[in-house]
Amino acid sequence: MKISQLTPSEELLMNVLWRLDSAYMREIIAQYPEPKPHPNTISTFLKILVEKEFLSTHKDGRVFQYTVAIPFDDYRIYLLKQFLQDYFNNSSTQLIQILAAEKLLDHQNPKQLFEIKSSTISPQRKEEDTDLTEFINEIISFKRKKKKKKKKKGEKKKNKKKKNL
Repeated sequence: MKISQLTPSEELLMNVLWRLDSAYMREIIAQYPEPKPHPNTISTFLKILVEKEFLSTHKDGRVFQYTVAIPFDDYRIYLLKQFLQDYFNNSSTQLIQILAAEKLLDHQNPKQLFEIKSSTISPQRKEEDTDLTEFINEIISFKRKKKKKKKKKGEKKKNKKKKNL
């Protein structure tokens, strides 16, 4: 199964189908957000999604039932990999650094980012998570040290000015 990039319109339709998992045309139209396109447009998108192998069909009398062939989680992982490749040269480190710099990570509790049920984690995976958590802590503490140094430098300059007066 080869996953490919969806257009915004195809992705909107797939979001409806990911919620439904399997549906007939009338059910898809009913769940489609406003403004709803013409049913022929939706039908065309469905045909394209079947060709791209995102959906499979089952003929029930004269109508087709559409079933999701690529789960949402698989598509999300595909998009994340593409995002890392296109914008971060496949470096998750760069992504985390930017998230930390833009304060999009909860630096108060970095372990919260990697909470996973312990019953589903293999021992090797726990070591990887610990390494990643340590790495994030290093980035965050390095950033804090820089801020403290800047504050100390500013305080030293103020103290020198006061002594010169």
